[in-house]
Amino acid sequence: MPFPVYFYLGPLRLHPHFVLEALAYGVGLYFVLFRRLANSNPSSADSTRLSGEVIDSQLAISPSQRSSISVGALVGALLGAKLLVMAQHINLLGEDWRMFALLVLQGKTIVGALLGGLIGVEMTKKMIGVRQSTGDGFVWSVMVGMMIGRVGCFLTGLSDRTYGIATTLPWGVDFGDGITRHPTQLYEVGFLLLLIIFLRWMVSRQLSAQKLREGDLFKLFMIAYLAFRFAVDFIKPEFRPLFGMSAIQCACVGGLAYYCKDIYRLSRLTGHWNVS
Repeated sequence: MPFPVYFYLGPLRLHPHFVLEALAYGVGLYFVLFRRLANSNPSSADSTRLSGEVIDSQLAISPSQRSSISVGALVGALLGAKLLVMAQHINLLGEDWRMFALLVLQGKTIVGALLGGLIGVEMTKKMIGVRQSTGDGFVWSVMVGMMIGRVGCFLTGLSDRTYGIATTLPWGVDFGDGITRHPTQLYEVGFLLLLIIFLRWMVSRQLSAQKLREGDLFKLFMIAYLAFRFAVDFIKPEFRPLFGMSAIQCACVGGLAYYCKDIYRLSRLTGHWNVS
């Protein structure tokens, strides 16, 4: 299969990254709007759960506060995604500054966006006096959007720079340079799909209603994803300036350290789940 894999709309040839990224944002917007419509119906707040989130708590946050939090998340995510891209490819600054500038302008990283968005949300909530957790309602839209985006990364091929190192495994993919590589983009898609199934299983058994605190669904997602990215980035051809780790891996370690108390508490909680 030749890469990039373009989409065609009549005479138009559309780049896969553009198409899938636009679709990912569209899906995320749909989830957010659907969530807001559900939250605007107080009559269902006592008995309805939307994707594992307790709607009652969201009703305590005014529309203006939700808008402020959304802006904080967007600004933080944009800054985090760009700053971590710069750190990830800082070695190119002395080798090929044009490529470095291009990556800074066009590139972004999910880990940076997630951590930057988290910082932006927490700072905004402190400024406007909101104490409720606001992350649970975004878990599904974020994961589905990430899955769609990673398919776009895979179809883009070499220019996306998200592929893995060379491998002799039968599912390795040649992205066009004659080297069979780990399709790490598809590894991430598979991981997120399994994570969605696991978290949905939790919600369907109402474990969150009985044992999980408000915000724990988002924390579980962040902990699982950061741990996955830390591990999978070892099979990516990245610049590793600090103790054999890339900038993204260092950011993952920082994020996991932030959640260290929650990791211990949630790991103890899982040991008491009844799966019968």
